[in-house]
Order: sequence, then C-alpha cells, then structure tokens
Amino acid sequence: MSDLQYLALGGFVVIFALAMWRGTNMGAIALVGTFLVGTLLFDLSPDDLVAGWPTSLMLTLVGVTFLFGIARENGTVDRVVSSAVRAAGGRLLWIPWVFFGLAAFITGAGAVTPATNAILVPVGLAVAARYKVNPVLIGVSILNGTNAGAFSPLAIYYNIITEALAEVGLDLHPGPVLVATFVANTLLNLLAFAVFGGLRLRGRRAEAVETDDVRHEGWQPVQLLTLAVLLAVTVAALLKVDIGFASITGAVVLALVAPEAGRRGAGHIAWSVVLLIGGIITYVSMLQSIGTVEAASTQIAGLGAPLLVALLLLFVAGLTSAFASTIAMFGILVPLTAPLISSGSLPLVGFAIALAIAASAVDSSPMSTGGALVVANSPEEDQQRVFTRLLQWGLAMVVVAPVGAWLAFVVL
Repeated sequence: MSDLQYLALGGFVVIFALAMWRGTNMGAIALVGTFLVGTLLFDLSPDDLVAGWPTSLMLTLVGVTFLFGIARENGTVDRVVSSAVRAAGGRLLWIPWVFFGLAAFITGAGAVTPATNAILVPVGLAVAARYKVNPVLIGVSILNGTNAGAFSPLAIYYNIITEALAEVGLDLHPGPVLVATFVANTLLNLLAFAVFGGLRLRGRRAEAVETDDVRHEGWQPVQLLTLAVLLAVTVAALLKVDIGFASITGAVVLALVAPEAGRRGAGHIAWSVVLLIGGIITYVSMLQSIGTVEAASTQIAGLGAPLLVALLLLFVAGLTSAFASTIAMFGILVPLTAPLISSGSLPLVGFAIALAIAASAVDSSPMSTGGALVVANSPEEDQQRVFTRLLQWGLAMVVVAPVGAWLAFVVL
C-alpha cells in the first residue's frame, strides 16, 4: 500500500474519534472526510465521490421505514405483533428464535438478504418495543438467521461464491457449506442470546396490552389493505424486485388511500440514520475505489505461509464487510486464494466455509443493510444505544468469526 492509502485509512480513524468525542453524526463527518481526502490526496472529482453514495441502501431505508411507519400509524403492526406473540404461546423466551427461524427459511428459499431483513426487522423491533425486549437481541437474531439461510443452494451468497470459484476452475458442493454455516450462525445467535439478555426472558410471558374494545373490534379495512400490501412487497422481494422500490410503492399506495396515516407515517422515515450510514459507506467506497482493500489483500496473499495468509484474508473479509459489501469481498478474495486452494495448500470446502462465516457474521454491523434497518426501526430514544451495541457486536465479530472459522475449518 502507498503512503497516501495509509493516510486515507487513518482518516477513517479520525472520523470515528471526532464523532465519539463531539457526539456529531458520524455520517456527516465521513462525507466531509470523503471530500477532503478524495479531492486533496487522490484528485478525485465530486462525481467520483458521489458515485460511492449507497443509493440502493438509502432507498431501502427510506421505503421500509415509510411503509412500516404507516403500518404502525394505522394499527396494523400492533395486530401483527400480537399475532406473532400468540403464535409463540406468549413465551418471550422463544420470540428471538422464532424470528431467527423465519429469517433462515425466507433467505434459504431464495430471497436476497436485504429483502429478508426489510421484511422481518420492522416487525421484530415492534415486538421488542411492545414487550420490553432488548431490540438488539431481536435484531441480531434476525440478522444471524438471515446468514444461517444465506448459503443454501438457492441463496445469493452461495451462488456468488460458487461463481467466483468456477471462474478459476474450482467446484464447490453445497451440502457442507449449508450445514456448517447454519450451525455456525446458530452458535453465534446462542452467544448473542446470552449477551443481550435472552436468558432474562425465562419465565416471562407476554401480557395482552389491547383494551377490550380493540381486542374484539376486528380488523379494519385499511389494516386488511396494509396486510395485502405487505404481502405483495414480500412476494415482490422473493421475485427479486428491488425491495426499496417495492416498499416505497406500497407506502405510496397506502398514503393515497389514507392520507392522514401517510403524513404521520412519513415522520417515521429515519433521515438521521440515512445520513449516518450513507456517509460512512461513501467513505469506505472511496477507500475501495483508490485500491486500498485490494492492495492490502494482495500484500497479504504474497506472504507465502498459506495458513497465515488464510487467517489474514479472513480478517480483511470481516473488517471490510462490516462497513462495505459482503458480496464484493467474495469477488475480491476468492481469486486471490485460488492458487493456494488449487495447489492443495488450503482446503477448498474449509476455506469457502470460513470465508462465508467471516464475511457474513459482521452483517450485524450498523453500517450494513440489516444493521442499519435495526437502528432505523428502533425507538428514536434508543437509536444511539442500539447503534453503539451493534457496532460493538460487529467489531467483536471481526475478530471472533475469522479466528473461530479459521480454526474450525482451515486448521483442523
């Protein structure tokens, strides 16, 4: 890596330090950093820098929070939450695992991971808010469940890895990858369950909070329409329609039918989270565009010791995926390790499983689509705390996931 690339990495540290010190929106500082570093050190144009703004993710955040904001305002979310809790027999201990299982099933059936998270996170966080369950526990359970199903033969992550391997002449069998990643994410969720207060849910049952009038009055027409819209958005996501456009279309339909709920629902759009996540990802995109990640990966791959190379590349995958594209990491790192795999220095199946775990376990970072949705759908007064806890968990996964996966699937 060049000196300028090291300086750009150092700028990332400065951004975090300033945000924590002054309590300023980190995304806003990151946008300023993107402009200063990009133009002064690398002579990038504003158009080059703006190209890193994650438009698709921002549209997803706006669309999903708008749609579920309307659903909250017209009472649909309350009814769905009550139904979900009744399905679990009212036992709050099982609620995180119900969402874990739903996420794994939906993603394993072929839904893209952002779509699964967009479908489940708002409902899960509404359950957490109503029954005083830690929103981080519910959010991380959904994200871990999404990753547990993300490497089925129908899922996008698995197909991206196999395509990258196929380009270098390697063939990967789906069975071991699916089983290993599912077990790994289940173990990670057991850890999250213990860390974020799941054990304190033992013996707690959900108490009905509706009044008798609300409990017996039946579903209103606008609530039935909202359910139909949510189902349509879910089906659209399964059919690979962009979840951002699908959700905002649904929100507009509901706002046209019930303008007052639409106006109030717009107040739920998480604009501060859009700025926070968008700014940080734009800075990371600039780092990628100037070749920082690829340069670091290439240097690591040239070290010569296969097991050490594997571990360091898994660290790169975890750290970068926490702030940028998990999919991009598969595309960058698989070709770099292909010579070591082809020569027999690294096990094909073992390293593929380790890479899958290391790169996806950090998706709970608040800079990922799923983590950002968890922050955005948390109560406003809790958003900073949720952001901090997800950041801590995500950074812990940068260490825990690569080391654990390396030991279990590459070394042993």
